[in-house]
Amino acid sequence: MRTRYVLLLVAGAAALAAVGPGGARGQTAATNRDASRPRPSSGPPTGGVLGILEHGQWQCALPGDAGGAAFVEVPEEAFLISTASSYRSPGGGRGIYLLRGTEVVFTRGPKKDQRFRVRGENTLQKLNPDGTDSKLICTRVGNIG
Repeated sequence: MRTRYVLLLVAGAAALAAVGPGGARGQTAATNRDASRPRPSSGPPTGGVLGILEHGQWQCALPGDAGGAAFVEVPEEAFLISTASSYRSPGGGRGIYLLRGTEVVFTRGPKKDQRFRVRGENTLQKLNPDGTDSKLICTRVGNIG
């Protein structure tokens, strides 16, 4: 008698699964797994999530003009990002930065109080003191090596 109830329960569950959402539409287990996997974000976080920059050498430049070079490198703005949210400047000074969402703030060292906006995985744009975009772009050109 007990086995009959278990069989009825299993048969009822199978019937519900067949007519429930997605059951009768021929979806496979792999399709259901794909739908439940987390999707990658469309870009860097826009909130206040803390992060780190890619380690390596960053060079900075201003746009050039049509009659000359495409960009004008600004060597004194360059920096090297290393571990523990630290950086080094060309003059040998060291400091710390904070990446929060899409904004980088240099909090100690020779670049203290400079702000940048993340424009891509390897691209930063310097911000003016009023928060507007400046023309200076910094690009990661190599790993620490």
